[in-house]
Amino acid sequence: MSTNQSPHTHGQPFPAPSPPPPASAPPNTPIPQPIDSSSSDIPKSPNSSAHESDSNTPSDFHKETKWTPEAHTAKIHTETPDTHSVASEDLCHHPTHASVAGPDAVAVVLEEAISNTEVPDSAYDRFTPRHKIIIVALLSFCSFLAPISSTSVLVASPEVAREFNTTGTIISLSNAMYMLSMGICPVIWGPLNTVYGRRPIVLICAASFFACSIGTALAPNLGAFFFFRIATAFGGTAFIIVGSACIGDIYRPTDRATALGWFLSGNLIGPALGPFMGGIIVTYTSWRVIFWLQSALAAVALAGSIFLMPETILHRKIDDLAGYPASRKARALMTMINPIRVIELYRYPNLFLNGIAAASMIWNMYSLLTPIRYVLNPRFNLDSPMMGGLFYLAPGCGYLTGSFIGGRYADYTVRKWIQKRGGERIPEDRLRSAIPFMGIAMPACIIVYGWSVEKNVGGIPLALITLYLQGVAQLFCFPSINTYCLDVNQARSAEIISGNYLFRYLFATVASAIVLPAIDALGVGWYTTINVGFLICSAGGLLACVKWGKGWRDAIDSGRQKKRWETRMEAGKATCDKTKSEA
Repeated sequence: MSTNQSPHTHGQPFPAPSPPPPASAPPNTPIPQPIDSSSSDIPKSPNSSAHESDSNTPSDFHKETKWTPEAHTAKIHTETPDTHSVASEDLCHHPTHASVAGPDAVAVVLEEAISNTEVPDSAYDRFTPRHKIIIVALLSFCSFLAPISSTSVLVASPEVAREFNTTGTIISLSNAMYMLSMGICPVIWGPLNTVYGRRPIVLICAASFFACSIGTALAPNLGAFFFFRIATAFGGTAFIIVGSACIGDIYRPTDRATALGWFLSGNLIGPALGPFMGGIIVTYTSWRVIFWLQSALAAVALAGSIFLMPETILHRKIDDLAGYPASRKARALMTMINPIRVIELYRYPNLFLNGIAAASMIWNMYSLLTPIRYVLNPRFNLDSPMMGGLFYLAPGCGYLTGSFIGGRYADYTVRKWIQKRGGERIPEDRLRSAIPFMGIAMPACIIVYGWSVEKNVGGIPLALITLYLQGVAQLFCFPSINTYCLDVNQARSAEIISGNYLFRYLFATVASAIVLPAIDALGVGWYTTINVGFLICSAGGLLACVKWGKGWRDAIDSGRQKKRWETRMEAGKATCDKTKSEA
C-alpha cells in the first residue's frame, strides 16, 4: 500500500477537504465529491496493480455511465479550459502508486507538491543486504566514469592541441562543452527513468558511453573530438542521476545517506583521479590511450549492468498508460518526459537553495582542480604532467575518507532528530549535518590553500593537506544534500535529483571556463576568497531551509490543494449550469 504523506501529518494520509457546493448550483444537483480510492465499491481499472487496491491516496471522482480507457482519457482532456491543464498534469504527476478509477468513476489524482512522500516500508526489503551492496558498488563504479573523463584530459591539453594544430584554449573549450552537456542532460534522463524504469536507462547509457569513448579515442580531427566528447558526457551523466534514484528505491530514509556516501565516492573521486591517470599516460605514451582506458572501463560497466543491475523502481509511470489509445498515450508520454517538469520544481525555495548549495561546492571543486597544472607546477618547479597529476590524489583521498563517515554522520543526525521529535521525521533535519562543514570547514581549508599558494607559504605539504581536508568536508555535505532530494518527495525523486545536478554542472561549466582568466586577473588568493564567500552564503541558504523549509512546503501544499478544489468546484458549477440551461 502506498501512502502519499503530507508534511502536516508525517505518516498519515492527507485528509481530503470537503468543499461546499457552488452557491449557484441548482438544488439536488450532484456535485463531484472526493472519494477514497480504497473504497471497496469502486472497481479498479484493468491497469491498476494488486497493491493499489488498498491505496489511501485521496482522489476526486466524476460520475460516468461506463468506463473505458478512451472515456477516461477523453474526460481528462475535454474538461473546461480551466481544468484541462490541471487534469493533464494529474495524469503525469500522480503519486507512485495512485489508483485509476473503475467503471463508475474517473480518478483525477492529486498532483504532488513538494511535500514528504513515502512508499511502503516493505518496498525496501525487496533486495537482500548483499544484493543492495552489489547494486551500490556497480552504480558507484558507473558514476565514476563520466567525471573521470571530464578531468583526465586536462593534463593532456597541450598534447591534444598539438596533434590537432590548435591551442590549449580550444581544447579547454571542449572540456567546458563536456561539462555543459553533463549539465543539460539530467533534465532528460530524470523524467525518462521515472517513466521507463532505471535498468533500461542504465543499459542504454552504458552502451552509449562505451561507443562514444571508442569514437573519442579514434577521433581523426578536432570536430570529431568535440562531437564524441559531448556525446560521451550526455550518456555518462545518466549513471549519476539513476544511481541516486536507485538508492532511494532500495534504502530506507534513515539508511540512505550512508549508501549515498559510498555511491558519491565514485562520483567525486573520478574528477580527482582522472588527471593523475592522465598524467601518467601522457608522460609515457599517447593521449589517445586515456580514452582507450576509458573505453575498457565502460565495457566493464556495460557488462556489470547487463548481469548485475536489476530494476529497482517500485512503479513505472508507463504502466499507468496501459490500455490507452496510441494518440492519448503519446500525448501523456510527451508531458511525462518534458524537461520543463524538472526545471519547474526549482521554483520552490527549499529545492532552489539546496541546488545552489550543491552548485557552490561543485564550483569550488572545479575551481581547485582545473588549474592545478597551471598554478602549482610553475610555483613548485614541477616539470612533468605526472608530477602535476599527483596533486589530484590529495582531494581524491579526502573524498574516499569522507565516504566512510560523511553519510553515516548524516544518517545519525536524522535519527537523533527523529528521537528528539518523538518519532516524527522532517526531511530538512538531514541538512543540519552539512551546514558546519559547508559554512566553516570547507571555507577554512580553501582560504588557507589559496593564500598559501599565492604567498608561497607552507610549500607542497600545506597545499596537499588543505586539498585533502576540503575533500573530506565535501563528503560530509553531498550525502545530506543528495538524500534530501530523495526524501522530500519520493515519487519525483529522480526529477528532483536531476534538477540538482543541472545546477551543479552548469556551475561547473562556468567555473571550468573562467578559472584561468580569473586567476590571471585576480590571483589565486583573491579568487579563492570570492569562492569562499559563495560557499558561506550557500550554507546560509541551507540554514534557511532547516528553519523555514517545512513551513514553505506546508504553505505550498495548502495553496495548491485550495486551488485544486476551487478548480474542481468551478468545473462542477459549469456542469450544473449547463444541466440547468438544457433543462
